[in-house]
Amino acid sequence: MKTVLKWISNITSWLLFAVFIVMIFMVVSTKASGGEPNFFGYQLKSVLSGSMEPTFDTGSVIIIDPSVNKESLKKDDIITFKEDAEKLITHRIFEVKKTENHVQYITKGDNNDGVDLNPVLSKNVVGKYNGFNIPFLGYFMNFANSKLGTAILLILPGVLLIIYSAYSILKAIREIEVPKKEESGTTSSN
Repeated sequence: MKTVLKWISNITSWLLFAVFIVMIFMVVSTKASGGEPNFFGYQLKSVLSGSMEPTFDTGSVIIIDPSVNKESLKKDDIITFKEDAEKLITHRIFEVKKTENHVQYITKGDNNDGVDLNPVLSKNVVGKYNGFNIPFLGYFMNFANSKLGTAILLILPGVLLIIYSAYSILKAIREIEVPKKEESGTTSSN
């Protein structure tokens, strides 16, 4: 039984430590990249509306490739683009319009009845959806990007790790003290 408890204790310690390291990495990479988490050159984006359902649901996280050639996208590619300085949208390319000077994309959400009113200039394309999404993780990412979320996700695993370490140290001290008391009790009776 002690072996099982020791294994559970070790696994718990490593899990808390791993969560702490992952949270530090996420927060630091998010802040270093200007608010967008990057992993191996790809960006993670939260889906905040249902305009692309059923391709991906509200609250999902999608992975986009920002290194794609923004002027060579084609019909049916799913792109993330800047509608204005602070708003990103992810929709499917419905039509490509090329002129001498630039490329424009007419986009449409899969769940929308009509195309978007404003064409998207190729320079406003942030990246192309790579086909991978994680349902519901977007809610967590939005919380993690808030000030409260950042504070909780950095502090909570650290505090839990410290509490668990203190518990482990106190437990080890008690285990050392019990044999000492038993030894002192046997030597005084002789």
